[in-house]
Amino acid sequence: QVHVTESGGSLVPAGGSLTLSCTASDPWFSRYAMAWFRQAPGKEREFLAGISQSGRRLRYADSVRGRFTISRDGGKNTAWLQMNALKVEDTADYYCAADGNPGTVDSVAVDAAPWDYWGQGTQVIVSS
Repeated sequence: QVHVTESGGSLVPAGGSLTLSCTASDPWFSRYAMAWFRQAPGKEREFLAGISQSGRRLRYADSVRGRFTISRDGGKNTAWLQMNALKVEDTADYYCAADGNPGTVDSVAVDAAPWDYWGQGTQVIVSS
């Protein structure tokens, strides 16, 4: 069982920046594809960004492309989500997910179903 833990959620003004962190308990972290999702009250969980096992492929939702950046460091078992130009509509619970069977080293799923391990979430509130 892999434990995934997010941190970094906070209250931030619109236009501000925030970086979320995700750590995984598995020392073979580099074998996993990683992703960030979010869920706002009353809405479905939404894919935001993903990075492949190899690190070569990045995928972003249209709603965050150009504002958010996903990255990873295998040596630190950590992935990050750098969020810039935050908007009020970015307010949500943010979740990190790990996919232990991504198919290929460059695969990144955008649906929630393939992701095996999820953190408990960290809350981001963007004030107007």
